[in-house]
Amino acid sequence: MSKPIPVNTPLLNGNELKYVTECIKTGWISSEGPFISKFEVGFSNYIGMQHGIAVSNGSAALDIAIKALNITKGDEVIIPAFTIISPAQSIITAGALPVLVDSDSLTWNIDITQIEAKITSRTRAILVVHIYGLPVDMDPVIELAKKYNLKIIEDAAEMHGQTYKGKMCGSFGDISIFSFYPNKHITTGEGGMLLTNNVELAERCRKLRNLCFEPNGPRFIHHEIGWNYRMTNLQAALGLAQLEQIDHFIKKKRAMGAFYQAALSSLRTRGYQLPLEKTDFSENIYWVFGLVSPSIEEKNRIVDLLTASKIGTRPFFWCMHEQPVFQKMGLFKNESYPVAERLARNGFYLPSGLGLSNEDQKVVIKCIN
Repeated sequence: MSKPIPVNTPLLNGNELKYVTECIKTGWISSEGPFISKFEVGFSNYIGMQHGIAVSNGSAALDIAIKALNITKGDEVIIPAFTIISPAQSIITAGALPVLVDSDSLTWNIDITQIEAKITSRTRAILVVHIYGLPVDMDPVIELAKKYNLKIIEDAAEMHGQTYKGKMCGSFGDISIFSFYPNKHITTGEGGMLLTNNVELAERCRKLRNLCFEPNGPRFIHHEIGWNYRMTNLQAALGLAQLEQIDHFIKKKRAMGAFYQAALSSLRTRGYQLPLEKTDFSENIYWVFGLVSPSIEEKNRIVDLLTASKIGTRPFFWCMHEQPVFQKMGLFKNESYPVAERLARNGFYLPSGLGLSNEDQKVVIKCIN
């Protein structure tokens, strides 16, 4: 009987056990402890930002980013229609309105040519999400933000180590966020981080993640509502060990992507879309290896075949305007985003975690071919 091949397995073969053991032996297991600041400094330096604020997950980072920028009721934030629910959820729970933009058919990111038409007098920010392996074309976004005096929130949750024109993703936003979920290039189990070059914004983020305790005031006296979104020292210890290996991880991801590209190239003749290998501004980092099938029926057929062979897959994100929870709220009525809809319906991705062995990858390829 063949062994299961999960869609993702993390790689924990560095100093993870050593650092976590240190936490346990010293008793520093909560959100107090030396690994927190080490991870914040190490990761922010790696990305090229001045301040890092570690939090409990990437969605928490988005909540904090929205509130730290004082985005509130009546404000609008431009986001891609095709993304995970977290950006829209953070905007809506703040009382603001997400304004959707369709996807670019080649990169699967937000179509930058459609952003300006969505800007109104109520627009406060553009929230870009780098999706699946290639970054958003940031220069035009930065130009629009300057032209209309907008903030940029950069969701680089999937882009650890990816670059845009040689500069790290996550270094372009007024505030940027990362996730360290187990399927990311580096993981803390759960966890996230905000990055910014603005010292006042950084201090506000630190305050918001910690129930808005006053840093210099009497304890348990609160003047504002925040969250308990702290990262633990145990998580940060994992993250620091992972960060030490990130260059190796990126090389492995790109090698896995290249292997899939070569071995599955014949799928193109059957109408499949494989990930774009590179653009003028970036080389794919293959956070996941996605396929877009020529039809829903074909997608279901091949996913069922892989499932029967104990090979894990995941569907692509579902579009924001088609989320039942938002439809119940009366949002996005009569809106349509055809490219995003095609990606959501026909897209899925293959096992592509860092723990995937070369032999397992060959099994996946053989099954598909």
